Amino acid sequence: MTDKEHLAKAYTAAAAAISNANTLVITAGAGAGVDSGLPDYRGDQGFWKAYPMYAPLGINYYDAADPVHFGADPAFGWGFYAHRIDLYRNTIPHEGFWLLQEWIKLRQMDYFVVTSNVDGQFQKAGFPEKKVYEIHGSVHYLQCLTPCSSNIWENTASVPVDLNTMRAQKILRCPHCGSVSRPNVLMFGDYSWIGDRSNQQRNNFSNFLKKCRLPLVVVEMGAGTAISTIRRMSEDLGSQRQATVVRINPRDYQISKPHISIPCGALQGLQGIQAQIEEKYL
Repeated sequence: MTDKEHLAKAYTAAAAAISNANTLVITAGAGAGVDSGLPDYRGDQGFWKAYPMYAPLGINYYDAADPVHFGADPAFGWGFYAHRIDLYRNTIPHEGFWLLQEWIKLRQMDYFVVTSNVDGQFQKAGFPEKKVYEIHGSVHYLQCLTPCSSNIWENTASVPVDLNTMRAQKILRCPHCGSVSRPNVLMFGDYSWIGDRSNQQRNNFSNFLKKCRLPLVVVEMGAGTAISTIRRMSEDLGSQRQATVVRINPRDYQISKPHISIPCGALQGLQGIQAQIEEKYL
């Protein structure tokens, strides 16, 4: 079977599963936003392509996303994250986000989003906050670095960054104690992250699963193997009866049958499924 034939068969199978489903769970990793122009930081070369100023310093994604910088060198810590926040604020979610919403409306499905991304793109595309579980938090919320309390607050500030040095020209501080603040995201080797907001979202998701109607379809987009939390969640959901996983990924697309693997990017995959839905089910 050629790649083109495999894709056509996968689109047809995915369209059938979605058109027969009562519940949709959308799971997403970094690859879900690539078609919106967001980097996925895949490997050191991918990170340095997005942030070439770090390459001569030998700093990779894991180094830049280490929470120790906010205490040892806040301008460096905030430089990386402030740039990412601006990038996410200025990004327009790709068409695939709206295709997902069309399927939900077409089938009148209940649904939930689970993502390891901290970019807030699902909310920006119109998915309500109560229907999203951000397992690693969100850059659009802040907390105290110490932390002095369990408070989490929305981030509306803009932090200018010197793009030559990637150092922030302003340091955001905790409104309660005056210490340095930080994004409310789970970083690498992170012992001070306040997970209360994410935990509440997890509880919302757990309650949703207890009440959801079968059949269930999981549409997974851009979830790689380096940090496999999203992939494992998709597969756990898919192990239940009357549950089908549709895995869309240009590289790490393998999944055992009867689940469906679609070897392409998120937007191409969603558009391919949509074409089959329009042809056979509308």
